[in-house]
Amino acid sequence: MRAAALYSAAGSLLLTTLAAAPAGGAPASPGAAEVRGAAVAAARARAAGVHFGKCPATEEAPGTLLCGTVRVPLDYAHPDGKQISLTVSRVRASQKDPRNSKRKIPRQGALVYNPGGPGASGMYFPLIGEMPQWKRIAAAYDLVGYAPRGVGRSAPLSCQDPRRFFEGPSQAPTHPSASYKKDRVARAKAYARGCAERSGSGLRYYNTLNNARDLDVLRAALGEEKLTFMGASYGTYLGSVYATLFPSHVRRMVLDSAVNPDPGQIWYRNNLQQSAAFEGRWADFREWIARHDHVYGLGDTTGKVLRSYEKAEDRLATKPAGGTVGPGQLQGAFLTAGYYDDYWPSRAEALSAYLKGDPKPLVAVAGPERETATEAENGNAVYTTVECNDAPWPTDWAVWDRDNTRLARVAPFETWDNVWMNLPCAYWQAPRQQPVDVRTGPGELPAVLIMAAERDAATPYDGALEMNRRLAGSVLVTERDAGTHGIGGGPNKCVNAHLDAYLLEGRLPVRHASCAPHPEPKPKTPSDASRNQPLRDALKGKA
Repeated sequence: MRAAALYSAAGSLLLTTLAAAPAGGAPASPGAAEVRGAAVAAARARAAGVHFGKCPATEEAPGTLLCGTVRVPLDYAHPDGKQISLTVSRVRASQKDPRNSKRKIPRQGALVYNPGGPGASGMYFPLIGEMPQWKRIAAAYDLVGYAPRGVGRSAPLSCQDPRRFFEGPSQAPTHPSASYKKDRVARAKAYARGCAERSGSGLRYYNTLNNARDLDVLRAALGEEKLTFMGASYGTYLGSVYATLFPSHVRRMVLDSAVNPDPGQIWYRNNLQQSAAFEGRWADFREWIARHDHVYGLGDTTGKVLRSYEKAEDRLATKPAGGTVGPGQLQGAFLTAGYYDDYWPSRAEALSAYLKGDPKPLVAVAGPERETATEAENGNAVYTTVECNDAPWPTDWAVWDRDNTRLARVAPFETWDNVWMNLPCAYWQAPRQQPVDVRTGPGELPAVLIMAAERDAATPYDGALEMNRRLAGSVLVTERDAGTHGIGGGPNKCVNAHLDAYLLEGRLPVRHASCAPHPEPKPKTPSDASRNQPLRDALKGKA
């Protein structure tokens, strides 16, 4: 969800918009049956353990990565009822000190990771131990990833035929017409209907509360008395819900790029804030392009860069690049640059080349990857299902139209695209929950490390501040004037030093700490800067 530094006009409008948005309702406590069911499932998992072996060929994993499964109840109120299997992956702690090859590092147990989404798989996370900045952590911990319920082979969800998932070319109007809106409303209703028809009565059980219970069952299956956990993006909300339900089961917890867990924000208001924040990050990107006008020739001011982008939009609306890339695909490629600034050079060069007559770089970074359609459709289905199930949403299209029309006047880049992604929740056919009141009192929970970039657009900085307020004793580490989504184990050595100190020694700053921003990317051509970064992409989700 969203970034901290917004233009004052957008920020003022956002406050007005949020004041008019529907309240999330009073938070509800989990029922006694679910509490008992989670305890029963954890006890069974502890007895059964996880039998790790060679990963299935479908995972396309190296031999160093081992896979297993953990059984969990579909419905925790009925732990003896239908069971589903979650896939789990692990690389054992190397116990090799990367600084001294003769020294053996004591093993500290398992570090479980959730990459967010909701809908992202963490199955490839353990491979990150090969990266230099992760080697000390990989020496001390078994690195454990998993696919949450609904994801991948973990009782997968689907809402439509994957062959129809990638639409291309498509439009992306920043001020859509009434007829366009009517068409998108119809498509949202059809999508919600498809989710219900393809998943049946079990659809209601795919939610954050059950994800948190699954996480405790996984902890028990791994033989861990207490959980060491790292979550990014949506994974921070999952972690905070887990901490609220199972505070005595937490050993250490890292929440990287924190979602705002306020029950009134989940999820409609959080998505409004995300749309507003991406406008600020889009401006950051355009400023960078303008500073490198001698390389890209897209304009030496943010306004000129915007006109270059709009010129490409107009051309693509008339004649899609490669027959697959229209304005919608262009917007999607540039949206990813709002998440990760290491995408800036490839996107800028692709836009530059396209306007000079060469569409190939743009097709390479923005064209749909048909071979990943099943995975992408599954991830989108889980994202939609979890967010729709987690909380009440406005059910009147007029509310969405009013709030987002206002917002789009000052934040046009992402606003309507975000609406179309989330609009099925207005017509959802499964029962809604009330959001969990994420909150722990002094002494209930070990100190939690929260990390956030100040200009993160996907999870705006206000969310980290709210998370810090709600988890007593937590400490916040901020990367100043930076906007990359997910900062732990990245290019910032200061951030990584805090991460290592906490996970390896349990040591946190006495008070909130801040780090200077990591260096901005250098301009380069796309030959060595393509979009295909499978490990990083596997670790990150939308939220």
